[in-house]
Amino acid sequence: MAQITENNILIADAETKNIMTKSSLPVGGYSVNPYVGCTHACKYCYASFMKRFTGHTEEWGTFLDVKHWPAIKNPQKYAGQRIVIGSVTDGYNPQEEIFGATRKLLEQLRGSGADILICTKSDLVLRDLDLIRELGQVTVSWSVNTLDEDFRRDMDSAVSIERRLAAMKRFYDAGIRTVCFVSPVFPGITDFEAIFERVRNQCDLFWLENLNLRGGFKKTIVDYIAEKYPHLLPLYREIYDRHDRGFFEELEKRAGEMAKKYDCPFVDNEMPYGRVPQGHPVIVDYFYHEEIRGSGNTGLRKSRSAVSR
Repeated sequence: MAQITENNILIADAETKNIMTKSSLPVGGYSVNPYVGCTHACKYCYASFMKRFTGHTEEWGTFLDVKHWPAIKNPQKYAGQRIVIGSVTDGYNPQEEIFGATRKLLEQLRGSGADILICTKSDLVLRDLDLIRELGQVTVSWSVNTLDEDFRRDMDSAVSIERRLAAMKRFYDAGIRTVCFVSPVFPGITDFEAIFERVRNQCDLFWLENLNLRGGFKKTIVDYIAEKYPHLLPLYREIYDRHDRGFFEELEKRAGEMAKKYDCPFVDNEMPYGRVPQGHPVIVDYFYHEEIRGSGNTGLRKSRSAVSR
C-alpha cells in the first residue's frame, strides 16, 4: 500500500522484522504495537516522542503506519510472559476496523499461554471479544480520566467515555479482567473518586497515573489550562515549573482513604492477578514521585521500583 490520505490522516505501510519488543514497562515483559502513531490525537500523549525515531514530521495524531511482520510461528515461547498491546499506540484506533492488524496479532497469539494486557480508549475491542476469551489470561484496560465529555472532546478524538465504560462492563460481565486506567490525572480537573464510584462494579483494577508534562505538548496543555481553567494555572506552575510534589502526594493519601472506605486493596506499582469481589477492585498507585516531569528525551520515567515508560 502506498501512502494514502484518509480523512486527513496519512496512512502508510511499515515493514518490521519482529513485532515483539522487550519492554521496560512496570507491567510488561514485551510490548507490541501493531501501528506507528495513533489517530486518537490525545493532546497529552507521551507517545508523541516516538516521532524522533520514526522520521515523521507530521503533527501527532495525523499519521498512522500499518505494521506488517513475519507470522509468529511459535507463540508458545511467550508462555507465562506478559505482553502489553498498545504501549505507544492504540491497537483499536478507528483504522483497525479496516486494516485488522491487532486482530491478526491476537490470532497469532492463540495458544501462547501469555498474560496479555490490551490498552485502549476504544470500544472497537468488542469486535474481538470471542477471540479474546479464547486466549486465556487477558486483561483489557480503558483509559478514562474524566466523566466530562466536553473535557474529553477537548483532549482526544477517541470514542465517548460512555462507550468506553459500556465496553468495559461487557468484558467484565464476560469474565475477562478489566482495568479502569485513570490516566493521566489532570490536577484540579480529574475527579478520580467520581470515576471510581462509576466503575467499581465493573472493573478488577483501578489504576492511577499522574499527568506528566514534557516535550512539545507541555506548552499545549499549559496554554489550554490558561484559557479554559485559568484559576488552576498557579497549581500547574507549582507542579510543572517548580516541581512541587505535594499535590500528587496528597492525591495518593486520598486514594488510600478511598480504598479504606470501600474495603479495597491498595497497592503500589503492582498488577495483581485474578478476579476480585464485585465492588472491591484493586486500586493501584502509579504516581511517579521521583520524576513528576519525566524524561523528555526518551519518554522513560522512573517508578519507585523500576524504570518504566
